[in-house]
Amino acid sequence: MQEKHQSITKNKLWEIIPRPSDESVVTSKWIYKIKHVFDGSIEKYKEIFIARGFCQKDDIDYEETFVPTTRYNTIKLLFSLDATMEWNIHQMDAKTTFLNGTIDEEVFIEQPKGFKFYSRDYHVCNLRRPYMV
Repeated sequence: MQEKHQSITKNKLWEIIPRPSDESVVTSKWIYKIKHVFDGSIEKYKEIFIARGFCQKDDIDYEETFVPTTRYNTIKLLFSLDATMEWNIHQMDAKTTFLNGTIDEEVFIEQPKGFKFYSRDYHVCNLRRPYMV
């Protein structure tokens, strides 16, 4: 959690501001997962910080949504190209991914539990750009 929060802070994903009285604030939470090796032993502990966007209302809190995903056919195409072109494929695990862009709307999110800089009642995070975990 500390490493993820440091990455978010370093990349200036949000700024901590006083809670606006006339805006809705999206709740947030940490989700924990244990990754196992094939023999059942623990490989590592993972954490994900998520914004609980389901509490927003269409045409009130947001105008559109975008979730970058990869289709299975795209992955098959890349493996096919790899075999044909004799490319080398490398696997990597990104700890945090930040989208290159800015958010046009004002999006306010609760501060992450355990990492409050101010009183939770009076300060929130104002997102500056999209974020994926």
